[in-house]
Amino acid sequence: MTAFADLHHEDEPLLLPNAWDHASARALAGQGFRAIATTSLGVAAVAGLPDGVAATREETLRLAHALGSEPFQLSVDAEGGFSDDPDEVAEFARELYAVGAVGINLEDGLGPVARHAAKIAAVKEAAPALFVNARTDTHWIGDGDTTDTLTRLDAYRQAGADGVFVPGLTDLRRIAALVHHVDVPLNVLYSPGGPPVPHLADVGVRRISLGSLLYRRALGAALEAVADIRAGRPPKGVTPSYDEVALPPTH
Repeated sequence: MTAFADLHHEDEPLLLPNAWDHASARALAGQGFRAIATTSLGVAAVAGLPDGVAATREETLRLAHALGSEPFQLSVDAEGGFSDDPDEVAEFARELYAVGAVGINLEDGLGPVARHAAKIAAVKEAAPALFVNARTDTHWIGDGDTTDTLTRLDAYRQAGADGVFVPGLTDLRRIAALVHHVDVPLNVLYSPGGPPVPHLADVGVRRISLGSLLYRRALGAALEAVADIRAGRPPKGVTPSYDEVALPPTH
């Protein structure tokens, strides 16, 4: 079992913040997080590209290259792998692993179960040590059908997924039922209006992702700050210093 996989089996669930660039990842690592993921929305928005339509393959790989040598475990949100061809997804996963990523998040977008399972199997063959977190969107963009969710999770697990992810699910009883159904770590997406981290831990969730929340909060803080400045008030909240953000020059 890899060090990243080990983090899914500690006393507390893995709280996984999602970065959108080098500065945000370094700032999060400075808060003691041993593992950091990327957010596809943040990466896409920074690049001026749409999210979820396989438009950010190169931007995602570039960020992984920048973060892969940092002293934290890196998991990459790769949407659906940026291709419907399992071999192309496997090649992308191999590239991620080569630059230091230890995990990949692959979403099914409610597409064909067999196709997503084939992607997972191809990735595990190409990069066996890469932790594959298989996401189903039955609760994110679907109607939350339990049978469909279980069918998809079972297929992805049989294909070799190391963990499964069901974003959009916030009902604790249904989350607990999934925990007992699957034999790999269950990942859920934290929601400010959903169960707090301790309650998710109590029902057995092993990984809690923050998704695009931090990126959107950062944008919100910027808008609040500029509104305060425009109104003649000093901006509230924490402002890292220039030196805390700037990288030292290389020689």
